[in-house]
Amino acid sequence: MNFNFLSKTTLFRGMTEEEIEKMLDCLGAKQQHFSKGEVIFRAGELVQSLGLVLTGSVNIENDDVWGNKSILDNIGPGQVFAETYACVPGEPMMVSVVASENVEVLFLNVSEGLQTCSGECHSHGRLIQNLLTISAQKNLNLSRRIFHTTSKSIRGRLLSYLSYQAARQGSLNFSIPFNRQQLADYLSVDRSAMSNELSKMQKEGVLTVNRNYFVLNVETSEYGLM
Repeated sequence: MNFNFLSKTTLFRGMTEEEIEKMLDCLGAKQQHFSKGEVIFRAGELVQSLGLVLTGSVNIENDDVWGNKSILDNIGPGQVFAETYACVPGEPMMVSVVASENVEVLFLNVSEGLQTCSGECHSHGRLIQNLLTISAQKNLNLSRRIFHTTSKSIRGRLLSYLSYQAARQGSLNFSIPFNRQQLADYLSVDRSAMSNELSKMQKEGVLTVNRNYFVLNVETSEYGLM
């Protein structure tokens, strides 16, 4: 186990490698591999453990009864998923978690971390604080998606999302974690209509796009990136 990597994650922030090792034992840590497209958790399931992504990434998805898919978030290395359901036993998943690429996940029965440990582990308080931070970050992510999908136009949604990515990555040249279909699902728009809009924006010189790599053709000062 790469304890140096784990110490840099939000979940284990503030813990030494020795403390992390003890916590993994307390939380019944199990590592598992999933292939691209494989469902890790399905909506309606009851879960006892959260997942911490070690490599690769997963998408948080919602499907309605007609088969329409929405991507709510993309979770990459060092981030966690299903933490809310793991902390509230008996609450069925409202979303599905799907591997967006080959992924390694560390499962942790975090409900054990909310109880007093019978061993010599003294990091439960820190774990609870970190879980609260993660919960707040997730709320921000959901609020951010709502902001990106507020515009009634496809162009407006694209500009909102791409502007955020440029600011977050500190560059007008960046890659996004979604392919074309996944981006359409995230923005809740039709893929063909979105592709047409991207083509128009490229012809107008607004941006340049190659698969999931974008270059925004605007003055850097407008975004305060430099």
